[in-house]
Amino acid sequence: MVAPTARPGGQRPTPPGKESSLTLERGLALLQAVADADTEAPSISDLAAAIGASRAAVYRLLGPLQARGLVRREGSKVRLGLGVLRLAGRVVPQLRFAALPVLRDLAERVGATAHLTVAEGGEAQAVAVVEPSWTTFHVAYRVGTRHPVSRGAAGRAIDLPAGEGAAAQGWVVTHSELQSGAFGVAAPVRGVPGLRASVGVVAMEQLDVDEVGPHVVTAAVAVAAALQ
Repeated sequence: MVAPTARPGGQRPTPPGKESSLTLERGLALLQAVADADTEAPSISDLAAAIGASRAAVYRLLGPLQARGLVRREGSKVRLGLGVLRLAGRVVPQLRFAALPVLRDLAERVGATAHLTVAEGGEAQAVAVVEPSWTTFHVAYRVGTRHPVSRGAAGRAIDLPAGEGAAAQGWVVTHSELQSGAFGVAAPVRGVPGLRASVGVVAMEQLDVDEVGPHVVTAAVAVAAALQ
């Protein structure tokens, strides 16, 4: 068993496990600082200031991130690497896997097409869709469908502040905003860091909002729980 290294000045040594945790935290903070740069790639000095570390520490932290393709260096400048895209590409399948059981239950209960919609900037995209099995007809809603977050129940619900919505119950209702004659009810998925999303249903006949709204909110809460 390796004993923790003593520090000068009588300071208590940092346990190996805690030191590893601090290194991981700094590495993640560094990656976040690179990602937060708007247009100009940050320099080593910029990153050192951003995470409160020395330039030498930033160089050390960049090594593992570069090895995994998460960042790339252009002289003294640092940009995100293509490895981030590979990680991002795994997000949607995991969202879909977590949401499908909840959406299936919602679609069967309500008798309308259920969907999980995720925002990326000013656009909303349907990433998971389940159609009810017992209805005579229902809306066909394709995975990958995009529309502005300012339109449709699914888009409008994404950034809905808590305590607002139909009857202040936390859902949004729209009619004919994305498709002529279609009714939509959606609620935001809250409590998942970094995720702007909604769960909703869409039908070609008017929905009983007092009945459907609570089901949609419950489904949104269940999706959030499945992702945590």
